[in-house]
Amino acid sequence: MSPDPATDRAFRLFGTRVPEPPVQVLRAGLLSAHLIGGGLREIAFDGIEVLRAIAFVVRDRDWGTYSPAIADLTIKQGEGETTVSYRAVCEGPDANTLSIRAVITLSSKGSLTFKAQAETPTGFENNRCGFCVLHPIVGVAGAPVTVEHVDGSIQYAVFPDRIEPWQPFQEIRALTHSVMPGIDAECRMEGDMFEMEDQRNWSDASYKTYVRPLALPWPYQIATGETVSQAVTLTVTDRRAGRPQAGSHDARPVHLTWGEDLRPLPQIGLVVTPEEAGAVRSALASHGAFGAKGLLLHFDPAAGHGPSDIEAFAALAALFSGTITLEIALPCKGPLAGELGAIAKLVADAGLRLDAVMVSPAVDRQSTPPGSQWPDCPPLEEVYAAARAAFPGIRLGGGMLSYFTEINRKRVPAGPLDFVSHATNPIVHAADDLSVMQTLEALPFIWTSLRAIYGQKPYRVGPSTLAMRQNPYGSRTMDNPNGERTAMANRDPRHNGLFGAAFAAGSAAAFVGAGLEQLTLSALTGPFGLFAGPQEPVPEGMVRPIGRCIELLACMAGWQARAVKSGSSRDILAFGASCDDGRRALVLVNVTRSPLEVDLQALGIGSGASIVLLDETTMIAAASNGLEARSMSEQPFALMPYAVARIVWEVA
Repeated sequence: MSPDPATDRAFRLFGTRVPEPPVQVLRAGLLSAHLIGGGLREIAFDGIEVLRAIAFVVRDRDWGTYSPAIADLTIKQGEGETTVSYRAVCEGPDANTLSIRAVITLSSKGSLTFKAQAETPTGFENNRCGFCVLHPIVGVAGAPVTVEHVDGSIQYAVFPDRIEPWQPFQEIRALTHSVMPGIDAECRMEGDMFEMEDQRNWSDASYKTYVRPLALPWPYQIATGETVSQAVTLTVTDRRAGRPQAGSHDARPVHLTWGEDLRPLPQIGLVVTPEEAGAVRSALASHGAFGAKGLLLHFDPAAGHGPSDIEAFAALAALFSGTITLEIALPCKGPLAGELGAIAKLVADAGLRLDAVMVSPAVDRQSTPPGSQWPDCPPLEEVYAAARAAFPGIRLGGGMLSYFTEINRKRVPAGPLDFVSHATNPIVHAADDLSVMQTLEALPFIWTSLRAIYGQKPYRVGPSTLAMRQNPYGSRTMDNPNGERTAMANRDPRHNGLFGAAFAAGSAAAFVGAGLEQLTLSALTGPFGLFAGPQEPVPEGMVRPIGRCIELLACMAGWQARAVKSGSSRDILAFGASCDDGRRALVLVNVTRSPLEVDLQALGIGSGASIVLLDETTMIAAASNGLEARSMSEQPFALMPYAVARIVWEVA
């Protein structure tokens, strides 16, 4: 029996009853870390984050991450020291196995050591087997770092501010940076040659230092009887004369203040695949588009899409009053004029109304990692010229159908284009709740980096959804039949819960300064949809919380945006907007699993303000009746976990 969202709180929040792995807090003096599933998260000194994570990671030939069960876990708390040991086994194809033994030691003297040994009795194919170390980005991007290389040489550098397309540092032995004035941290990595990639490319909120250089062949084989031995040692040096008051960096309530005026808010878009076109047509007729002003129609001839799909698109476009963009994954297997001309003829014959086409060679959806050969592809200038000829008088977009990573590594010629575009996805490398919400920290770095490349060229983003529609880094996306938190999965259960709505609203807030013309955050139907269809874990036809969130955001398209500052807090994301008719709005989203108190006094919200609130107390009624506005009186007020709120008032 499916969970009942009305009575099951976990399902209301996360769309699944499957819990996250338990968290065990490790401490030694001022040093602390969270042990989760064999890895360390939130590694802090005196409450200040030093490293985001340390984990011994094994990845398969499609870059899927193994999640082995932890066995023989032992935690010993001694005087001034905490020690953890465990073992784990990765089960690969063809009954191949890899056994891992790990020991973690925290010392009250400010050091942490994580050692691991991996052995295989069968041989084991993988793309990566070894430690990954994550440095955070907020407060670290653009800051100095000392790099010790494997040959003993020292490099004085900075963590990249703009997102680096390739590895900023290679042949690494140790990294040293300032955590805060008076506190330095050295992270030393042994047992292999490490290099760093800028994970903001994939919207991860971290710089990742990892083993095995990507320029080496992969997948590769660990031989029978071979032992992989590695270690990471973190040493924190505290030079402060006195210890500041603990917790001063995490004050409550969260105080909000106004920032600068920004460009108008984008129209909200919905993506439509040929497989969902019939369902979308029915949904448009019965439910409307939840206020969305743009449809992004995906068309891929190599996937078998053809005339009947264009005809289905034309039928649903006739029911939609907003803009229509055809997204073409161009095969580039024959003359460009012929391929694009054939698609244009299908569009004309079906009477499909188009406002824009977004054209990208199909091969560019796949990543080209360092050391790899770029796939054969015609020059993009020729692709865009052929598209102009095939679709005269229609706006032309280019960029990537995959992620910022690809447009950062293969920069398209923007001159022939009317707009540039790419997608984002938060579960490329990790899918736990914290990592997913932390990707919102990376989105401002993505759009500022893109603006640094393309200036004020009109800019679109999407689809940007929890689940992954296509895997640029392997042959497939991962199936997720049990509703788990799975990286690179083509379905994510949290899309059904408040978590999915909060992520969508948080994405809108993170992109508010980008000056986007369109932001696509969902589909209308299907696993990415705004309401549930058949074979979903919620009642068919039920409006998901993200549906009401899209309504809330979509009705403000074109309003003048205004930044909102929340001090040092990363827990509340917010933005303001103003309409020509005198209305003002404030959108708030709690991106955590804890209730948060918010102080709005400094914003000068006028009397008579009203609030619509999407949270665990309103989502069931909102699914049937929509969001209900009520008078805004209490200040400060509490936002429940993953709640989204919009406050509206009028000015004279």
